[in-house]
Amino acid sequence: MHKLGLLGKNISYSFSRKYFSDKFEKENIEGISYENFDIEDISLLQYILENTEGLKGFNVTIPYKRSVIPYLNKLDRKAKAIGAVNTIRVTKKGRLIGYNTDCYGFIKSIEPNLKKYHKKALILGTGGASKAVIYALKKKHIKCHYVSRTASKKIKYTYDDLNEDIISKYQIIINCTPLGTFPNVDNCPDIPYGAINNKHILFDLIYNPSETKFLRLGKEKGATIINGQNMLELQAEKAWSIWNLSK
Repeated sequence: MHKLGLLGKNISYSFSRKYFSDKFEKENIEGISYENFDIEDISLLQYILENTEGLKGFNVTIPYKRSVIPYLNKLDRKAKAIGAVNTIRVTKKGRLIGYNTDCYGFIKSIEPNLKKYHKKALILGTGGASKAVIYALKKKHIKCHYVSRTASKKIKYTYDDLNEDIISKYQIIINCTPLGTFPNVDNCPDIPYGAINNKHILFDLIYNPSETKFLRLGKEKGATIINGQNMLELQAEKAWSIWNLSK
């Protein structure tokens, strides 16, 4: 029995396990299981590796997309450039190779909505997923700036800095924070939604609920809104191709 899984913390809600279980059933894929590896600290990864027979690969989610890197034997080119990993392949010799499929899922999801005037993006949050988003947008020659609660050399804006003039100049706004995730559906990033118009794209990496408060407020202003569902499915299929277990 080959085993795959998701490495994360507090991941009982996870999309991945159901997605792959449904995929295996629908496509008559046998001899492969997918489970959650829910750990309190990344140091417990070693226990999983030593005690999971048949482990061929796993996905990585919050909060381990960056902290898992020191445990890997190798990073592929994109994962190294991004500085975050969401997919790991276990070789026959037990080596761990890190990849990032978030960047693929994100750009394929947003690409059909990009217009010539979409030149600048605000990235809300600085976690592992945000690194993949910035990598993907820069490949499209879109200028990106982080927004965070605290200032630093890498942070152009804090939430307190944002005003309607700034929002009007950034036609893409990506929520990479967990704000608005079920069950806390009344939460959303604190930005001046009054400046959003029909030229904006609001993209939320959250998929549950399908329409977060962040997206709803954007839609009310005429913005194009995109949730994280398609991105998740695309990155999952990319991970499946990396594990290459169906051949």
